[in-house]
Amino acid sequence: MNLRRLRYFCEVVDSGSAAHAAETLHVAPTAISMQLAQLEQHLGGALFDRSRRPMELTPLGKFFYPRARELLAQARRLDGEARGVATGRHGWLGVGFVRSALFSVMPSAVRIFRKSFPEVHLDLVEVLSEYQPALLQQERIDIGVGRFIGDFDRPADLVHTLLFEEPFVAAVPIGHPLASRKAISAAEFASMPFILYPKDGRSPFGPQLLSMVREAGGELVVGYEAVEIHTALALVGAGLGGTLVGRSIAENNRADVTFIPVSDIAATTTLVAFTRRNETRGLVAAFLDVLPRS
Repeated sequence: MNLRRLRYFCEVVDSGSAAHAAETLHVAPTAISMQLAQLEQHLGGALFDRSRRPMELTPLGKFFYPRARELLAQARRLDGEARGVATGRHGWLGVGFVRSALFSVMPSAVRIFRKSFPEVHLDLVEVLSEYQPALLQQERIDIGVGRFIGDFDRPADLVHTLLFEEPFVAAVPIGHPLASRKAISAAEFASMPFILYPKDGRSPFGPQLLSMVREAGGELVVGYEAVEIHTALALVGAGLGGTLVGRSIAENNRADVTFIPVSDIAATTTLVAFTRRNETRGLVAAFLDVLPRS
């Protein structure tokens, strides 16, 4: 299958006949017929019912047509974007981010950057902190925004920029007896089922939360595990338990969840930006400049 055959097929459908398609594409009708025959041979079935006048699409043709049009549209977009990057009219910037950054630094950074660089294609990749260094080294992304508790691995070929450090707060259901408190202890928080996140074998974040509460005198019982923080907060809102999040996540968040300081947990969480050490692209520096810092 190639794009020319897809284009010829879609033009026949759009124009109503092979003859009209040949006129539109400025090719001989025999070229249209040859390309359609080769496409049908490749697919293993007829795309048109040629016993009818005008020709009608077969079930295979009806299935294939919208998908072929979508693929052609994607190819045109890719061609335009790639040519723009190659000629300097456009740019491309890959930004990986942990989902909790959507509650704090990412929305404002993207908004400000897009205003200054409207022609730059921003490829936003949601990815856990532990996977970001490899994506940077593979040049899949240019900037990573990750969240950590305590010390973390710092590859020598990457530069780490501290964005901010913040305390944890407890997220509890709005109707829970603790929801009206100004502050609670780790032991009080541990009285409800704990919703652990992220559910990923490479991330130490969840086990670190458990250890943090244990050291403060509370023994958590995991009631549910969530793949990411949005799901964890939704489970809290449903009244299934509580979890711990950075304080910035409490701002402008769910109406069915209350966020309460935990008085005896001193540990903090850190938001960090990663870039390659040998990075020289101005777009990378420009995005770093608009990431909020405390």
